Amino acid sequence: MNQPLAWIDITAKDAARSRKFYGVLFDWNIDVNESMNYGLVTPTLEHLPGGIGQASDENPHPPRLVTYFAVPDVETALGRAGRLGGTTVVPTWEIPGLGKMAVFHDPDGNRVGLWEV
Repeated sequence: MNQPLAWIDITAKDAARSRKFYGVLFDWNIDVNESMNYGLVTPTLEHLPGGIGQASDENPHPPRLVTYFAVPDVETALGRAGRLGGTTVVPTWEIPGLGKMAVFHDPDGNRVGLWEV
């Protein structure tokens, strides 16, 4: 079963600074959605789609990078991760028009994202 990388998400203590850093470092074009305080990385043949958001007390994502893998069904994948020793840390949520996402810890505590498109 092939689960391609589908999305990168960087949650930062200072999102504006991180957007500038990664934009210059990797030559990313980043379009900021002010209402979400989230910068969308424009995908190209060389760059995965993704974004850079602001860490806050309300945001369930602490400052760090999470890679999302494409799966046919988020709930099934979360269940499988749990049976294998993983722990759900951000339950499934839906982004209208884009699909469902969730985040779990693997047995070593790494954050791993799932994206059902």
